[in-house]
Amino acid sequence: MTLAMPTTPTPRLVLPGLLPREPGLETYWVRPGGVTAVRLEGGDRLDVVDRQGRQRAELTVLGAEHVLGARQDAPATTLRALAHSDADGEGARAVLAVLAEHGLDPTEATAAQLFGEWTPAGARESFTATDRAVVLVAAPAVPMAVDDDAANPPSDLLLEVRRAVLRPAAEPRLPEPLAEPILDMRVDAATARSYEVREGQYIQIIDVEGRQCSDFLAFGARQLQEGVERGLDSTTTRYLMGNAYPQPGLHGKFYDQDAQPLVEVVRDTVGRHDTFGLACNPKYYEDMGYPGHVNCTDNFNAQLARYGVAPRKGWPALNLFYNTMFDDNNLLVFDEPWSRPGDYVLLRAATDLVCASSACPDDIDPSNAWIPTDVHVRVYDSRRKFSMAIAHRVTPDSEATLSRETAFHERTSALTRQFVEYRGYWLPSSFDGHGPQEEYWACRERAAVMDLSPLRKFEVLGPDAEALLQATVTRNIRKLSQGQVVYSAMCNETGGMIDDCTIFRLGDTNFRFVGGDEYDGVWLREQAQRLGLDRVWVKNSTDQLHNIAVQGPASRDLLAQIIWTPPTQPRFTDLTWFRFAIGRIGDHNGIPLIVSRTGYSGELGYELWVHPRDANALWDAVWEAGRPYGLTPLGLEALDTLRIEAGLVFAGYDFCDQTDPFEAGIGFTVPLKTKEDDFVGREALLERKAHPQRTLVGLELAGNEPAQHGDCVHIGRSQVGVITSATRSPILRKNIALCRIAVQHAEIGTEVEVGKLDGHRKRIPARVVRFPFYDPDKTRPRS
Repeated sequence: MTLAMPTTPTPRLVLPGLLPREPGLETYWVRPGGVTAVRLEGGDRLDVVDRQGRQRAELTVLGAEHVLGARQDAPATTLRALAHSDADGEGARAVLAVLAEHGLDPTEATAAQLFGEWTPAGARESFTATDRAVVLVAAPAVPMAVDDDAANPPSDLLLEVRRAVLRPAAEPRLPEPLAEPILDMRVDAATARSYEVREGQYIQIIDVEGRQCSDFLAFGARQLQEGVERGLDSTTTRYLMGNAYPQPGLHGKFYDQDAQPLVEVVRDTVGRHDTFGLACNPKYYEDMGYPGHVNCTDNFNAQLARYGVAPRKGWPALNLFYNTMFDDNNLLVFDEPWSRPGDYVLLRAATDLVCASSACPDDIDPSNAWIPTDVHVRVYDSRRKFSMAIAHRVTPDSEATLSRETAFHERTSALTRQFVEYRGYWLPSSFDGHGPQEEYWACRERAAVMDLSPLRKFEVLGPDAEALLQATVTRNIRKLSQGQVVYSAMCNETGGMIDDCTIFRLGDTNFRFVGGDEYDGVWLREQAQRLGLDRVWVKNSTDQLHNIAVQGPASRDLLAQIIWTPPTQPRFTDLTWFRFAIGRIGDHNGIPLIVSRTGYSGELGYELWVHPRDANALWDAVWEAGRPYGLTPLGLEALDTLRIEAGLVFAGYDFCDQTDPFEAGIGFTVPLKTKEDDFVGREALLERKAHPQRTLVGLELAGNEPAQHGDCVHIGRSQVGVITSATRSPILRKNIALCRIAVQHAEIGTEVEVGKLDGHRKRIPARVVRFPFYDPDKTRPRS
């Protein structure tokens, strides 16, 4: 007799974005105001999903309408709008071409209307095709009205196509070209290719199937013609750029040995590469027991011989997609690449170049996830213009989004070239002709204006809106009045902070959540589902509301000249701290805006929120009104000094999901005694408050040497804390820091030492002081 033993399935690695979740499933996105076309065969199923809720969809079948069984009895407003637009985008032209191919006049297009004003988040409608068809799905978009307290921002739709007949494994699909390429070249797995690029042209290097390294070499073509080799030099590049590898932005160039720029990084959708290792070479494989293994170095030598480049035993290269890092013991280690299918790096040639790209053949370690695959290279004309961008994903399996400019960029870019990438947007770090010190003093003494549009905004709407926020943030939202703003923490079940936020109450069932991270909206929707709150919608409104802050002692007088509010709203000059009003610029005919008495500077100040189409008009009005007051633009460097002096915390520095609000210095946002309702993390916070381990304190440092984020703090040999933020305070004339420290050493006056170098060889004396350092009683923002 054989006893059958139960088998336990082997857990499969979770690789979001790389492994298909379901055979035969294809997914597509429909952007707000956009149209997506899909081709269906008989038996295929199409699901249209309203992910955030309250987003109408228009479905148009080209051919026989009955193929999907959907009645097209309404105007296809989005398709009709294409006919009246300039249609200068590649996508719009492609949609119009499909309509023309099927003989459909877009001005007469009809559609089946899906979903409605109160469709719940995650709603879906399913259709099964009875025959072959082309289906167009549109997401109609109307700009969100800033002065509408029941605003419903447009959101995207998800299309899921489940094929009735599984298609044979095909060659991976390349992303569409960024423009018409002048070179379109495949680099087969385990090979290399050489090519020439002219000054100003763009080089796009694409990981076709994901998790594949591609070594890149570039030489000055003019020097090669003169018999001189000048190629990419990693050491020179790291020294000049101050980074392990350049990224798009101010420090994005690669240099040769003579410190001359060869290429500039324009876009990067991966964010992890290597400039320390050599391209794989014979010695590496020989030492690992694989003599004769094909390698990138020999492949490069063969490709570059015709240019007179001398062969080498190992090529120092820009190792694109190669995932290396230094561990705690300073060992250079590596793992599988971060890159997904279709990820790429876009470079711009600073001079005429001879280039070589490889598809690395390494199959003996994780460098290429054990299976070498192809790489693709495209070169674009220098007359093309591409935005500078880094890719971001909200969750590992989310679609990537590229860095963008805010609606105020046209105005700020006229004043400075100093831009840095901040949470998916380009923001000024400082302004040419001013500088961080002058910008700082303008805010402390007069008035300053700054662009804070990257703040993430979410409309929380519906009968269950208050219940959702009451259950997910630490503040007591039930006590929040209409027209009031409250600052809060949002915690996970262990009491760790997901984010800090401000919440505006626009009405009984309408709130605006403003945080720092795109994930905030994902988490709120997940909690609504967990709690069974099906009458609440969390709609992303970041693209519908861009904002500037006007901060400083003169901010009220400055803005009082230009902000008008109706009789149903408070007068602008009557706004108190953490209150807001809905008004207009100039008079009742002006552009609509929301003005809140909030800020991040420790001064009297306001934030002004408008639709992006009105951004330039708002900036111009504020700028003109500010001339008599010496209004100065303010960048991120000065803002950091201002907020540290004011004791205002910053995500990723002063808190993370391992830090509770008490440890982050914002325990006042957790009213455990007066908020009786349960909320996520309440039980953990009760325990943490009763048995605190660490707390946030202020430090004043002796001397003129500053501390830095991450510096250790000691009493004797033992480490008792860590610096979370630090700056030189211009107004206090001291080096100050925020420090998370053991509660046993948090008493004001406690002497500590800030460790530099290895933490022991050099120490800066410091002592615990009251914080906020500047205006600790908040008299200035309250004034």
